[in-house]
Parts: sequence; structure tokens; C-alpha cells
Amino acid sequence: MRGRMKTESSQIISLDGRDVPVRIRRNKRARRIILRIDNDTDGAVVTLPSRASEREALLLVQEKSDWLLARINDLPAKISFQDGATIPLLGQSYMLRHDPDLKGVAQKEDKEIRLGGRPEFFARRLTDWLKKQAKAEIQPRASDFAARIDRQLGRITVRDTRSRWGSCSPNGNLSFCWRLVMTPDWVLEYVVAHEVSHLRHMDHSPAFWQTVADLGVQVEAPRRWLNNNAEQLQRYG
Repeated sequence: MRGRMKTESSQIISLDGRDVPVRIRRNKRARRIILRIDNDTDGAVVTLPSRASEREALLLVQEKSDWLLARINDLPAKISFQDGATIPLLGQSYMLRHDPDLKGVAQKEDKEIRLGGRPEFFARRLTDWLKKQAKAEIQPRASDFAARIDRQLGRITVRDTRSRWGSCSPNGNLSFCWRLVMTPDWVLEYVVAHEVSHLRHMDHSPAFWQTVADLGVQVEAPRRWLNNNAEQLQRYG
């Protein structure tokens, strides 16, 4: 009996004398081989259709090595969630502070975000707090927008998505990337309005874009901001 084909594998390959981590993923819905930068590892991710081989993936990495190395070199610096680091929150900068005597949830005041607990859990606790902040910002906006277009809002979830900022399912459930809480307020509002508008139009037709515009949010400026800052947002954490 043949074993199941692995859906993901990892290896290190040498490109121009540099060791580059490569993750190879299989996706039965993929129609072609896709190469992109892996922000988590400063390497590459290759998505393969079912019938493509790992050899084809590695050949593509070799063929695109100049592009790949240039993109890796251009990645913004990683900003770890640790004491003394600075992160954005709805367009404002805050310094992170570890306070071992602080009890309960994080405290945000005077341009600082303070968290207690053991230092080795600082990053995880901050991430959990940011997710809660994201949902607290998104939920009321989504509810308001849905009421204005006379649509029923389903469940709202926040996740650490990489390829999209938000999504809307056919049953009205909305999902958002928690990193939106680190964008300016008017960018977050656009993404929420965009996904809520899909409750009326599950496409990107002129009628859909008119619904977004009718909600009174900016459109072009937030889209440009996200295009220009997406990689930096993924480097936090």
C-alpha cells in the first residue's frame, strides 16, 4: 500500500554561498508552482500542485535565486515582542515594557504597553492581548456596517493570516488578521467595511465597490498603505 504524500517538507539549500531555508507545500487546488518569500524563516515557500515534484520546486528556486536573494535582503528587520521594543497600535507608537509586579491583563498608558508574568512568556501574552484588542476594535465596526447595509453578521474570528487581511464566508462569518490592529484606524476601517460589503456582494463587482463607498470609508489610500507596509507588519512578533 502506498503511503500518503507529505503535504509539507523543509530543507536548506545553498544559493550563491548562502544557506536558504525552503518550505515545500502541496495544495491540491493549486494550478501552478508558486514561489514566495517566507517571512517566518527569511527563506522561501514553494506551493506545488498535486502532480508536481519536489525536484521541480527546487529547480524553480535555483532559477529564481537572484530574485529570491534580493527579496530576502530587502526584508524589513524583524521586531521581536520584547521589553524595550516599539510597536504600532492603531497608528500610534507604543513602547513595550515588562513589569514583573504587574497583575492581570496588559496596561496601555502614556505611550507604553506594560505586561507582567515571566519574561519568557512576554511575546505570547502580548500576542494574545493584541488579538483581543483587534477583535474589540473590529466587532463594533462590523456590527455597525452590517446594520447599515441591512445584513446579518455571523461569527467574527481573528487569526494570524499571511495571504489576506480578511475574508467572508457564504454563511456570513468574517475572519480578520489580528495584525490589522497595528495599522492606522482608517486602514482597519476599510478592511472591515470591505469584508462586511461581501455580505451583500460575494464578488468585486462595481456594485460591491459602491457598497464599500456607501459605508463612508477611504478605499484607495488604505489599499496603498497595506501594499506598502504588509511585509513590515508580518515582521512583528
